Amino acid sequence: MTTGTKRIPRAIREQQMLDSAIRVFSDLGYRSASMDTIARHASISKPMLYLYYGSKEELFAACVVRESGRLIDHLTAAATGSAGPRRRLEDVVQAFLEFVDAHTDSWNVVYRQAFAEPQFREEVEKTRTVLVDLTTDLLAQNSGDERSREVLEVVATALVGAGEAVADRVAHRSIPTSVAAGVVVELAWRGLAGDPTKSLTTPTEEKS
Repeated sequence: MTTGTKRIPRAIREQQMLDSAIRVFSDLGYRSASMDTIARHASISKPMLYLYYGSKEELFAACVVRESGRLIDHLTAAATGSAGPRRRLEDVVQAFLEFVDAHTDSWNVVYRQAFAEPQFREEVEKTRTVLVDLTTDLLAQNSGDERSREVLEVVATALVGAGEAVADRVAHRSIPTSVAAGVVVELAWRGLAGDPTKSLTTPTEEKS
């Protein structure tokens, strides 16, 4: 009986290539990274890499799509459950920052490098839109009045932007995840409200 090297299934091989590509893109940047370097990191030949991904642009786009999807799935799971909307928002913020802390290469590729390249910016904006919609829904569930969704979307957009800025600090290990999460949640429920006793200012308060 003869034995040989088992053939790795295509789907697994694709994921291994993406894993290697994300590491190289994060370390070197999109423009400086080469298919040669990525192939070496993945322990495959360059022709095989091109067989799966026809160009560096196609490979980078695949990295962005996969990691964006993982982030969205992670946060969507955190937003579901029987807890109240504030607790679920806390869970979403915590999950977001924990994802960044555990996947700094992904964060660097998806949110920093991809956004800097015009051909990939649209995919990043799609992810941001999903995050803003998710946050808006949680704010709407906790709001004590009938504020328009447009107003809540503005608040959510500010929170997502703040979360991204804080996530950069987390990625550089300059602030603990738990501390960062608390800051962002307080920004939602106190800082933007202008009143520590209310989630959002009410129409009556705005007129006074």
